[in-house]
Amino acid sequence: MTPKAKDELLALPNVGPSVRGDLRRLGVDSLAELARQDPDELFVRIGRMDGRFHDPCLWDTFAAIIHMARGGGKTMWWEFTPQRKARQAKGEFPTEL
Repeated sequence: MTPKAKDELLALPNVGPSVRGDLRRLGVDSLAELARQDPDELFVRIGRMDGRFHDPCLWDTFAAIIHMARGGGKTMWWEFTPQRKARQAKGEFPTEL
């Protein structure tokens, strides 16, 4: 990407420099690539890369931006928090790196 090219991921709601950096480290550099991702897989991969669990709100962010990349419309990360918490209560949320 040229320095003046617009970063389509950074332009998404919920994506600031930190999340954009995480996506870059995960090898996700376009909306098309993001649309093919799974929030569970991204959350586990970034945790493995960093050797620690991240705040679960990062999963919420991944879920929101993947939803938008798939054409789901503008959704804020906290709208996915109830879904994550329900999955956590059922033991369906990733718990191992």
